[in-house]
Amino acid sequence: MNETLLLQKGRAFLALQPFSVRIGAELHALAPGHCELQIPVTGSILQQNGFVHGGVVSYAADNALTYAGGSVLGFAVVTSEFKINYVRPAIGQRLIARAEAVYAGKTQAVCRCDVFVQLDGEEKLCAVAQGTINLLPARDASK
Repeated sequence: MNETLLLQKGRAFLALQPFSVRIGAELHALAPGHCELQIPVTGSILQQNGFVHGGVVSYAADNALTYAGGSVLGFAVVTSEFKINYVRPAIGQRLIARAEAVYAGKTQAVCRCDVFVQLDGEEKLCAVAQGTINLLPARDASK
C-alpha cells in the first residue's frame, strides 16, 4: 500500500475513535513503521495546573505507537503493553507524538515514541514511551 493510501486509511480509522475526534487528534503522517499524531492544546485537555493532562499525553503516545506498529503488521492491532516517562510538563499550543517501529515480526512490533509540546513554533520533549503492538487473531466468521 502506498503512503498516501496508508495515511487515508489511518485517518479513516482515527475518525472512528470518539475520544480521538473529541480532542481533535490529527494523523499528520503515516508510513511503514512511522507515525506522527498531533493534538491541538485546548482548555478541555488541561489539568488544574495548566499542563496538558498526563492521560492525554499518554493517549497520544499509545495511539502513535499503535499506528506505527499497525502500519507494518496490518490495521487489526492492539497495544499489549506500553510504558511512558514524562520528562517535562506539556505547556504549549500543540502535542506532537512521533513513533517508529524498532522491531517488527509477523505478529508483534516493538515501537518507541517521543511526545513533544510545541510552544511558539519550538518543540520541547515532554514524554518518551515504548510499547508492544500485537496483531489480532483473524476473526472466525462463523461466530
